[in-house]
Amino acid sequence: QVQLVESGGGLVQAGGSLRLSCAASGSTFSIIRMGWFRQAPGKQRELVATITRIGSTNYADSVKGRFTISGDNAKNTVSLEMNSLKPEDTAVYYCYAAGARNNRVIDYWGQGTQVTVSS
Repeated sequence: QVQLVESGGGLVQAGGSLRLSCAASGSTFSIIRMGWFRQAPGKQRELVATITRIGSTNYADSVKGRFTISGDNAKNTVSLEMNSLKPEDTAVYYCYAAGARNNRVIDYWGQGTQVTVSS
């Protein structure tokens, strides 16, 4: 099992910046990928960005050029630097980890942290 604890988030004006952080504990040796998803009211959860153990990143088109994901393998943490925030970025942001076990990939989720961008 992997436990994920998020920090950061809050209220910011449009154009501002926020930083989210997530720390993993438990069976961290099994983690192959970490990242962030978000869910706005009335919408499905969607990918924001992911990063693998070797540093390969993937971003949603809507955040490319504005958000930067980074990871620290030694500390089992992942961070998301969010710049030029827009009201449409308002959502609950969830930390995510993919763990490999017995040839299967298991998804782990944090409890979520609210990001609100005011116009």
